[in-house]
Amino acid sequence: MLALLTNLPRETLVQQINDGLILLVLGMGTVFIFLVLLIYATKIMSKVCSRISPAEKAEVKSVQRPVAATAPKTVAKSNDAAIAAAIAAAYDKER
Repeated sequence: MLALLTNLPRETLVQQINDGLILLVLGMGTVFIFLVLLIYATKIMSKVCSRISPAEKAEVKSVQRPVAATAPKTVAKSNDAAIAAAIAAAYDKER
């Protein structure tokens, strides 16, 4: 591979490097512009959606999470033996 590069004239190598750098800048610039447009489009869509349905957003905030988080823990402690017995009975019935 190195032998191929040394056989080419210097002007050809410089031209190929310049073409490669131009493609690099154009490609990365295109991706950057697309990502900037995507960010602004997402922000605009977020604002439009919040104006269309603000009532749903208020309902989500009214959910009380601590009450829901404590309830399953107490149920799980008291029903462990019953659940284990039901699983064993179902397993024995299948055999």
